[in-house]
Amino acid sequence: TRMVDYAKKNGVRAIMIAGDLFDTHNISATARNLVKDTILQNPEIDFFYLRGNHDDDNFLSRLDETPANLKLFGNKWTTYSYGNITITGLELNAANQVTAYNSLVLDHDVFNIVLMHGQLNDYASKNGTEIISLDDLKNKSIDYLALGHYHEYRDGMLDARGAYCYCGCLEGRGFDECGEKGFVLVDIDEYTRHATYEFIPFGYRTLYTIPVDVSGVMTTQEASQKVENVISELGYSSRSMVKIVLCGEVDVDCEINCQFLQDMFQNYFYYEKVYDETSLLIKYSDYEKDVSLKGEFIRMVLNSDLDEEKKSEVIRCGIQALIGEEI
Repeated sequence: TRMVDYAKKNGVRAIMIAGDLFDTHNISATARNLVKDTILQNPEIDFFYLRGNHDDDNFLSRLDETPANLKLFGNKWTTYSYGNITITGLELNAANQVTAYNSLVLDHDVFNIVLMHGQLNDYASKNGTEIISLDDLKNKSIDYLALGHYHEYRDGMLDARGAYCYCGCLEGRGFDECGEKGFVLVDIDEYTRHATYEFIPFGYRTLYTIPVDVSGVMTTQEASQKVENVISELGYSSRSMVKIVLCGEVDVDCEINCQFLQDMFQNYFYYEKVYDETSLLIKYSDYEKDVSLKGEFIRMVLNSDLDEEKKSEVIRCGIQALIGEEI
């Protein structure tokens, strides 16, 4: 709805949704009605909706009638024309994937937008997503290939004439979707067929993963100062959601309390959490002749068949237990 408000204020004629408008089979009535009412209340904007691999019929099948400004696509190429501009789309599936490219025929003398949803063929397919072959779309008179599926912005040249672009998602929904989110604004001169496109950062909250090297620290207070320095340098908005990841090598006797750090910085951001991914700096020679329970324990773990990462975890827990810290 915020994006549609932007479109109204900036004279946008059409909004292209390249799939995965919904992310679940069971769409709430609130979500369905919000989308439907937004479309109906903005008749001056055409909404082009091409379903993705996560979309279902639960939205369209619940509509009493399809709004005049909601333009849909199917398993065959469908074209909508606006003078010298066309918008053509196809919902890829297993049945039409082989024939899709040869059946795409566009007018060379107009500005052609093609709308598709899927995964580029240079990546392994996941979640039943159909594969899009950029090579098979070259030299098809495509000026702008609007793609959906990836949740991050990415673009590139399709051929000498056209470009392809993934707009990403409007808001990051987890720490696997960090960075600026938004949409792409395409500005086309109908008569000269010259076009520009621009990524518009629009997410209200941005997610960030912040690595902090705490090598050499011995206490939680020392670690907090390292975190403070990095946060100050980055200057992220207080509306942000952040995951602080402690990394580097620390001494076996180092004391770092992640919950304490999380509480310390909780008012800096809308949401924040702290993860400890440090590794222990352990020299076997330091404990080879150490006549103590700690030395015996560390020697036993170092001589075990555990992998290095697991050894570090076991030693960290064991040292905490020996000094009476909560594990």
